[in-house]
Amino acid sequence: MADLDPQKQRSFAVEVVGQLRAGGFEAYWAGGCVRDFLLGRTPKDYDVATSATPDQIRDLFGQRRTIAIGAAFGVITVLGPAGASQIEVATFRQDADYRDGRHPDAITFSTPEQDAQRRDFTINGLFYDPTGEQVIDFVGGQTDLQAGVVRAIGDPRQRFSEDKLRLLRAVRFAARFGFAIEPETLAAVREMAPQISVVSPERIAAEMNLMLVHPSRARAVELLRETGLLAAVLPEVELPAIASPEGWALTVEVLARLESPTFALALSALLHAYADGTLAAEICRRWRLSNRDTSRTRWLLEHQGDLLRAGEMAWPRLQRLLITPGIDELLAFDRAVAQAHGRDTSGLDLCRAQLARPAAELNPPPLITGDDLIAHGVPRGKKYSWLLEKVRDAQLEGSIHTREEALALVDRLRGE
Repeated sequence: MADLDPQKQRSFAVEVVGQLRAGGFEAYWAGGCVRDFLLGRTPKDYDVATSATPDQIRDLFGQRRTIAIGAAFGVITVLGPAGASQIEVATFRQDADYRDGRHPDAITFSTPEQDAQRRDFTINGLFYDPTGEQVIDFVGGQTDLQAGVVRAIGDPRQRFSEDKLRLLRAVRFAARFGFAIEPETLAAVREMAPQISVVSPERIAAEMNLMLVHPSRARAVELLRETGLLAAVLPEVELPAIASPEGWALTVEVLARLESPTFALALSALLHAYADGTLAAEICRRWRLSNRDTSRTRWLLEHQGDLLRAGEMAWPRLQRLLITPGIDELLAFDRAVAQAHGRDTSGLDLCRAQLARPAAELNPPPLITGDDLIAHGVPRGKKYSWLLEKVRDAQLEGSIHTREEALALVDRLRGE
């Protein structure tokens, strides 16, 4: 969130650990925040693991400062001050079997070492004592961080069987940090890749979002192909990519050329050589994406390349494109595709010049509306939209300039 203050987040995370310790409990930072901290990155959020039970956590921090939504899994959310967000405080635990492939059937409160052993990858299984500035490592995570390795904790097949989404997470972490996937872990990902289909579409889409909007997106999609996960989550891309390695290489380059894309833009770039707007919309519905992401992805694919031909396009048609929400994404999309394919980008320069014009020039108010047609005595009907479009075209082309001229054009068009 934009209003979060990293310093306030860190201070609050230190405070939570300190308050738990003052209450007589063991407590550490846990998971991704420790990984990011040790990599010299600013954590986006903090998690705390403790020996305190959920009831003890709520007693310590108070009912008004805590939320017990995750209490069944030993997790209590502690609310922080403005700018510090919130922190999930979880009791050290062991998990029973994961028969649904996502949640443990039951949990047992345990020790820090047992808690570390249930986590997914060694780089995410570290604890950190912010008061004593000490890393607590039961799984060899520090060594793997230094070596740049993503390694499952324990038996990788068991870790992935517990939650199949970890298959995608292995790829995401490897791409994001520029790490290698440890051979046994990699073999398990390849072997179990088809099983990703049991994961809910929403969770798959969320992981794909995290991969595609990140600067490491090109490496991520290459790893998805290498591990067989792309074939499982996007067969519409994998099958034609096999047939045309050159086309796949260009797709990867298009992705690499995007700068800070939205999910819709990055997904459009991934699909641009393999899917039209209709097929893209089907993929978006399969992943249960929002209406906004679905409509924007479809629109981008339906109009890809249009701005490269701006110099050949009639101004009324181009103007309607330029004033459409999402035009900045379409410009970025067409530029990335053109650069990857070695195409002329002068059309994009023309579009940017037009977009730099004052709003009143680029998109002047219409000379007439439907109400004006009614007042002018035009019978209601489907012809209204056609008449208004013709008048708007004439206005944009500069052949009419006033309401009177617009209505005169309406009369001529009705007489044809």
